[in-house]
Amino acid sequence: MTIDYAKVRENMVEQQVRPWDVLDGRVLEALSAVPRDAFVPEAYRALAYADLELPIGHGQSMMKPVVEGRMLQGLELDAGDEVLEIGTGTGFVTACLGYLARDVHSLEIVPELAAAASARLAQRGHDSNVRIEAADALAWNTSRRFDAICVTAAVDTVPARFVEWLRPGGRLFVVRGRAPVMEAVCLRNEVNGARIESLFETELQYLAGAAPAPEFHL
Repeated sequence: MTIDYAKVRENMVEQQVRPWDVLDGRVLEALSAVPRDAFVPEAYRALAYADLELPIGHGQSMMKPVVEGRMLQGLELDAGDEVLEIGTGTGFVTACLGYLARDVHSLEIVPELAAAASARLAQRGHDSNVRIEAADALAWNTSRRFDAICVTAAVDTVPARFVEWLRPGGRLFVVRGRAPVMEAVCLRNEVNGARIESLFETELQYLAGAAPAPEFHL
């Protein structure tokens, strides 16, 4: 059976993402414009628009579409923004960020995933304002500052270096805490210090190196 991906993409936006309080018109437009099926591993392409996390190899997974939508909305992106993405994955969110912002720099710790995402973005013509770098965000250094930072995996606590990369007024989306209850937050870099706004509860895999230390009980 041939799948009408355009139709199921429309259904995903209208029946999954919008009902989960994703009401930002630009975000809904991005999710409608970027073909998620083109960024899903071939074996799972038929499930590209399902309300599921999907494995992408190397022990990593792709977020549910509803979480991606809430994340993009939480960043409150403007067309002129410069964005840092931590965790490229398949490149789907990267493409959406590129649709919404002026410039996107994306870090991916797994070189094979970084290369595959770069190829997908180039093939679909989404690479004009996006750059992917194979790097560990917890060891990476830059003097550059960003209007928004999007972390696509969870952290036990928010690394200080991520906050330092924000411009004044910048926003950081991240999921923090410990399973089974993790909290998605938007951290705003304001004049009087960071202000954290709770957005929703979810559960994600930890960013490499950002999981809680093992606890030993006698």
